[in-house]
Amino acid sequence: MTSSTTTHVPPAGPARSGSGRFVLALVLLGALLAGSALMSLTVGSRVNSIDEALHRVPGALDYLLDPATTPGDVDELTVLIGTYRLPRTILAVLCGAGLGAAGAVIQGHTRNPLADPGILGINAGAAAAVVTVIGAGVATGASGYVYPAMVGCAVVTLLIFLLSSGGPTAANPVTVILAGVAVSALLMAYVHLMVLSSDTVLDQMRLWATGSLAGRRMDVVTAIAPVICVGLVLALSQAPGLNLIALGTTTAASLGLPVAGVRALGLVTVAALGGAATAAAGPLSFVGLAAPHIMRTLAGPDYRRIIPGAAVVGAILTLWADMAGRVMARPDEMAMGIVLALVGVPVFILLVRRRTVVGL
Repeated sequence: MTSSTTTHVPPAGPARSGSGRFVLALVLLGALLAGSALMSLTVGSRVNSIDEALHRVPGALDYLLDPATTPGDVDELTVLIGTYRLPRTILAVLCGAGLGAAGAVIQGHTRNPLADPGILGINAGAAAAVVTVIGAGVATGASGYVYPAMVGCAVVTLLIFLLSSGGPTAANPVTVILAGVAVSALLMAYVHLMVLSSDTVLDQMRLWATGSLAGRRMDVVTAIAPVICVGLVLALSQAPGLNLIALGTTTAASLGLPVAGVRALGLVTVAALGGAATAAAGPLSFVGLAAPHIMRTLAGPDYRRIIPGAAVVGAILTLWADMAGRVMARPDEMAMGIVLALVGVPVFILLVRRRTVVGL
């Protein structure tokens, strides 16, 4: 009598299928992002075709980069694209990518699907810095607020880290969130005091606080681009650790993950991405909340896929909101933050009704 043994091998089909689905989704999202960026160059008080915009991009870059080039050397549309549309298109991509990736990271660390980068006090820190420089008269206009706002975000992040790093709950995300809520409340009280005490602060602050890319030039791009790029690299490096944290902090620690150190790096990552985006565009809601959820639907729970995908989705959402704001109130424009709120509130309510908040 002969006997035979059967070796059971787990099927590889689903994994390959999931990987193929992610690659297909990323390719389609990349194509959608490229098309949206091209559309952004055509939309404004004056609408032109994509072909017209593409033909003028090289001239617009020359106009921006060559100090010897004057508005008289190029046509009006080239000046318009180079001075306004190209910088705000790049900024929309950078800000959206930063907020999308930051949202994925903070949701992973807190294990809360309704978490948003704003819970770390980033918006409050930027707002406090902006009202301070306005009140002191040392900066005017959106470009002048970028560096102070980034410094404000960094200081608030450091303060939250110091408040939440001591004691037995140092690695607990609840401690970080509570510290962020407390610091945000204090800073927003200061912001309201400054706004109510000065008409100048009120007039300038209300424009920044609505969240808009109007009037941003290439100097804002050069200010935040390095921070966003470094932040995206840090976010991608967090993916393996976030996959382990999703199993539970006890399991992650038993597998050798330094949970406290990884969460400290996550705090820095979210602050860099969210802080740079907020400094450039003002407070923007729901991008960091919605982008990771959209990517989970397309690619599953693996953070190696969620983080890069959320960055692309965030960039698309921000571009669409910016373009919609330019079209909806022509010849003026509606602030991008208002458009995002109009779309984001129904999404948020849907998430609350249909999703169970994961324990922290």
